[in-house]
Amino acid sequence: MRRRLAGIGVALAATALLGACGTPGYYLQAAGGQLEILRLSRPLDDARIDPATPDTLRDKLARAAAIRDFASRELGLPDNGSYRKYADLGRPYVVWNVFATDELSIEPREWCFPIAGCVSYRGYFAEADAEAFAAALRAQGNDVHVAGIAAYSTLGWFDDPLLNTFMHYPEIELARLIFHELAHQRVYAAGDSEFNESFAMAVEVAGVRRWLAREGSDAQRAAFASAQRRRDDFASLVLKYRDALDAAFRGDADAAHKRAEKARILSELQAEYRALRDGVWGGYSGYDRWFGQEINNAVLASIGLYHQRVPAFEALLAAEGGDLPRFYEHVAQLARLSKDRRDAELARAVASATARR
Repeated sequence: MRRRLAGIGVALAATALLGACGTPGYYLQAAGGQLEILRLSRPLDDARIDPATPDTLRDKLARAAAIRDFASRELGLPDNGSYRKYADLGRPYVVWNVFATDELSIEPREWCFPIAGCVSYRGYFAEADAEAFAAALRAQGNDVHVAGIAAYSTLGWFDDPLLNTFMHYPEIELARLIFHELAHQRVYAAGDSEFNESFAMAVEVAGVRRWLAREGSDAQRAAFASAQRRRDDFASLVLKYRDALDAAFRGDADAAHKRAEKARILSELQAEYRALRDGVWGGYSGYDRWFGQEINNAVLASIGLYHQRVPAFEALLAAEGGDLPRFYEHVAQLARLSKDRRDAELARAVASATARR
């Protein structure tokens, strides 16, 4: 899950020299990191014919090129230079994102940038810089989460390349990522991370289903269906306990009682995960690493950004009869509304879908 998170704020910070919530040093590292990616990028054909390119990577680049063409041809995603080049950054992640909340809140802190608006994380191209910023936030009493990020979108301002940070993914996960990042270029609501990430998550799932219907085997389709059920179970579980924390924090109890409730709720989350893993999932342990980290408010908030509104977007897509271009236009109309009106429309979409069942 850490590797699947996508970052936007750091890239958009690189498009400006000054901003509301940044410092010159922050913007310089963002700009420098983006320029490094552009410098290292080379056309896919060059990378594929290079004798130094391993055969496994050469094959992956060919499959990525097919996925990229499919994204524009069949999914209506932007047909531009993104993911038509390759860059090896020589590190496991492209950026490290820092998420933070107050100790007794699940609302993520926001940082504001030109063009991108306010986003619920702050990204760094060097892990040490992210950890230093995280340490400063912890010293202020915040819950903090640092996540290594495999990919991010520059929203079409630059041609985003394929990166070594995710080319080792299985084909289905590679398709997920490409569809997700291109979705950010299709529709983006400045200042609403939850809207943007949930939309991209809905697009990636719809896109992979269509990719597998065209290109996949029966075994791949079955594996994807099983993996998606587990993803949905995971998201439901985390959001359930995030909401429980939110209710506890909003109560009238004193801080000591809220801290005790926080510890109890997080312990129950771990227990319910183990029951889910050993029961419904039949011992599948792929999420053990995620649950093995220190889970705090910031960790739960980061997952909420990506999953909270997915059912609403899936309902909107179903209401459009699965027509992706009409769906994109509907979502673009929502992106032009105020956040309150957007949230109300998304809630209405879920309610309508539930009523029809």
